[in-house]
Amino acid sequence: MKPAAFDYVAPRTVHEAVDALAGNGRKTQVLAGGQSLILEMHLQRIRPELVVDINRVAELDHMDMNDSTVRVGALIRHDAFESEQAVPGPLGRLFARAVANIAHPPIRSRGTMVGSLAWAHPASEWCALALALDADLELHGTGGPREIPARDYFHGPFQTARRPDELITAVRFPLLTGDTGVGFIEHRRTHFCFAQVAVAATLTARDGVIIGARIGLVNCADRPVRARAAEQALIGTDLAPPAGRRVPGDHPFARAGRIAAEQDAAPVAEPYADVEYRRQAIAVLVGRTLREAARDQRAWVAASEGGH
Repeated sequence: MKPAAFDYVAPRTVHEAVDALAGNGRKTQVLAGGQSLILEMHLQRIRPELVVDINRVAELDHMDMNDSTVRVGALIRHDAFESEQAVPGPLGRLFARAVANIAHPPIRSRGTMVGSLAWAHPASEWCALALALDADLELHGTGGPREIPARDYFHGPFQTARRPDELITAVRFPLLTGDTGVGFIEHRRTHFCFAQVAVAATLTARDGVIIGARIGLVNCADRPVRARAAEQALIGTDLAPPAGRRVPGDHPFARAGRIAAEQDAAPVAEPYADVEYRRQAIAVLVGRTLREAARDQRAWVAASEGGH
């Protein structure tokens, strides 16, 4: 199929882009990477009257860091995060592990982190990371700039707090402290499918005891999920990761997995996975991802002590 007819504009500033989005009350779509939008337009599931191509807005193609945050502009591509050195410390390791699960190299070279947040697909890795890590989204509209915490941004599948006249210009993540371990594991039916379940986790420990945990669930509800009940169950437990490939059922990580599956997640049946299967997958992947994060934290401690 071919897309329905549409008008096209390529602004060079954020102000011009916002003017285009607000003008004439037409149905508009923003084009950055276009890896989801173009397919939907070709299938005519989306029929915009105007496409606003922001690829010439140079101010959006920047990533800035300070001592506490990294700010990712709307034109930063997925593959910018394939190296762990792209962002300092544990956050860079987490981004690199997550981005390796996003589609294929050609898509990663064009798609953008902010575009994924704008699209708000329940199976988006970046959406779950933004929620779990307390990211803030920066938007510009006819009423001026504003910020939205990720926890208030996602309203449902493909539904967000962004207004039709607003452009997401950047997302800002707090950097993770050096004593934080990170993990990301994804399960999909085939390499070419969206994630059936994916889990992002961070663990911070002091003297071998967990003092902070963050767990983001991908495709476990109609929007990204922060597994707060599971996080709370981990506080005060031993960081020590279990040996071997399996997480024993009585281990705190396994218990947190079951809590995430039963209390935090709200999975729905899919053609190749009923609800019972998906809850089991959530429980197992949460346990495994926490084990990965614990091992990552232990490795950081060992490297740090070796450096002294």
